[in-house]
Amino acid sequence: MDTLKKFELMEKIVRELDDLQHSQQAVIQKIGKIEVDNIELGDKRLENDLPDMHQRIADNLDAIAGILAYFAEKTQNFGDKNKVDVLKERQAINDATGQQ
Repeated sequence: MDTLKKFELMEKIVRELDDLQHSQQAVIQKIGKIEVDNIELGDKRLENDLPDMHQRIADNLDAIAGILAYFAEKTQNFGDKNKVDVLKERQAINDATGQQ
């Protein structure tokens, strides 16, 4: 895999991790809303199970945030080390002029 393709794949993974983080945050918010609604309803199963679910998802969110921070930095460092901006400019020029 060439350097530019590798960098683009790394960027894609960063975006997917970011999306995953947002999805987990949305799940936590939904569980919180159900917990609030259940205060009025008083269902024992929800009362017992939802806090555990909330905690497990919060733990996953922390793990995702750590992985995202690590991989975003790794991607940035890879781009800087390999002068990806220059490679992108060259590719754009080659694409515009029809060169390989």
